[in-house]
Amino acid sequence: MIPRYSRPEMEKIWSPEARFGIWFEIEALAAEAMAALGQIPSEAAAIIREKGSKATAAIGPAELARIAAIEVETRHDVIAFLTWLGEAIGPESRFLHLGLTSSDVLDTTFAVQLARAADLLRADIESLRAALKTRAFEHKYTLTIGRSHGIHAEPTTFGLKLAGHYAEFSRNLDRLAAARAEIAVGAISGAVGTYAHLDPRIEAYVLPALGLGPETISTQVIPRDRHAVFFSMLAVTASGIERLATEIRHLQRSEIREAEEFFHPGQKGSSAMPHKRNPVLSENLTGLARLVRASVIPALENVALWHERDISHSSVERVIAPDATIALDFALTRAAGLIARLTVYPERMRANLESLRGVIHSGEVLLALTRAGFLREDAYRIVQRNAMATWEALGEAPGTPRGKSFRENLEADPEIAGRLPKAALDAAMDPALHLSALDQLFIRAFGEPGPALAEAA
Repeated sequence: MIPRYSRPEMEKIWSPEARFGIWFEIEALAAEAMAALGQIPSEAAAIIREKGSKATAAIGPAELARIAAIEVETRHDVIAFLTWLGEAIGPESRFLHLGLTSSDVLDTTFAVQLARAADLLRADIESLRAALKTRAFEHKYTLTIGRSHGIHAEPTTFGLKLAGHYAEFSRNLDRLAAARAEIAVGAISGAVGTYAHLDPRIEAYVLPALGLGPETISTQVIPRDRHAVFFSMLAVTASGIERLATEIRHLQRSEIREAEEFFHPGQKGSSAMPHKRNPVLSENLTGLARLVRASVIPALENVALWHERDISHSSVERVIAPDATIALDFALTRAAGLIARLTVYPERMRANLESLRGVIHSGEVLLALTRAGFLREDAYRIVQRNAMATWEALGEAPGTPRGKSFRENLEADPEIAGRLPKAALDAAMDPALHLSALDQLFIRAFGEPGPALAEAA
C-alpha cells in the first residue's frame, strides 16, 4: 500500500524486518524443540538463539540487500534467508531447518502476521464504535427524516441512525474474532505434511509459542479456505465503512445539509471554486472500501491449489495481505475521526422534516382512521388523496407553499369530518411518537438506554 494510506503500526507487520524476525523465531523454536528431544545438541540450539537473535534484531538496509543478493542467485527467498542467517550463526547453522519445508516457515509466519493485523483491526473497530456511541448518545433525540428510496419516509433520530452503524460494527467485531481464529493456525509438518522427518512434538512446541494452533491436515500448505474467510470478513467490514460514508456524503449534499465533515481552518475544497466544502473523507473511504473488497476474489481463487501444494497463491497474498489490512486499518481510523468531528445541524434536520408540510405522518394518520372505524382501503384512499394534494401544492423552494398543508387538507376533507377527533389527529402528527421505543433500541445496540430525554434537553 502506498504511504498515503498506510499507518506505521500496520505497515510494520508486513515489513521485511518483521517477516524475517518471525522466520528466525520459527527456526529457533524448532531447534530448541529438537534439542529438548535429543535430536540436536542443546549447545547448538543455544548458539542459534543467541547469534540469530542478534543478527535479526540488527537487520537494516545492508542486511536486506545481502539477503536480496543471495536470492538473486538462489531464486528462493527462504533459502536466501537461511544462507544469510547461517553466515551470522556459523557452524551450528547446520542444525537449522532440519526436516522443515519452506511452507512450514512461510505459512506459519503468514498466520502470525494475519493474527497481528487482526488484533490491530479489532482495536480500530473499537475506536470507531466508541465514536459512534458518543455521537449516538449526543443525538439520541435529535429528530430527522428517515428516507427510503431517497424520499422522505417517516421521522427517526440521528442518534438511531448512528446506533444502527454501531450495531453493524459490533457484528464486524465478532466476525473479526471468528476470522482471526480461522487463520491463527500453523504447521511444522514437513514436505507434503506427513511429519516423516519431524516429530509432531516439535510442532506442538513451536506453535503455542507463536500464539497459534495446529492445522488439522496441512498437505504442506495451510488450506486457503481459511484465508478466504479472513479476506471476506475484511471486505464485509469495508462495506460497512462505505455504508457509513455514503450516509455522510448524502447528508452533506447542498440540498440536504444535515451534517458535514469537519472543515479545517485553511482547508481548501476546490482549486477553482472557493466556496466548496466537499465530503472528501467519505469519498476516500468509499474508494478504500473498493480496494479491500477487491482482495476477496483472488483469495477465493487461491483455495484451489494443485495436489498437496503449488505457489500460485503466493504472489497473490504478497499483494493482497498487506494492501487489504493496511487499507482497512487506515479506513477504520479515518472513519472514527470523521464521526468524532462530524458537524451536525439539528435545525436543518428539523426544517427538512417539516419541508413536505406534514405528509410524512401519512402512515400514522392511516392507522388513526382505521382505529376510528374506517376500512383500511378507504382510509388509505383518503390519506393518499390528501397527501398528493399537499405534495402537488408545494412551492418550488422550501417554505414557499402554494396550497394547504397535509393537516389542513385532512381537516377540510368531508369524509373525515366529525369522524376523527382532533386529539387523535394531534397524536398522529406528533414527531415525538417516533421516540417512544428509543430506550429499547439503544439497549439492544449498546446494552444501556443512554441519556433520558430530560438529560438530553
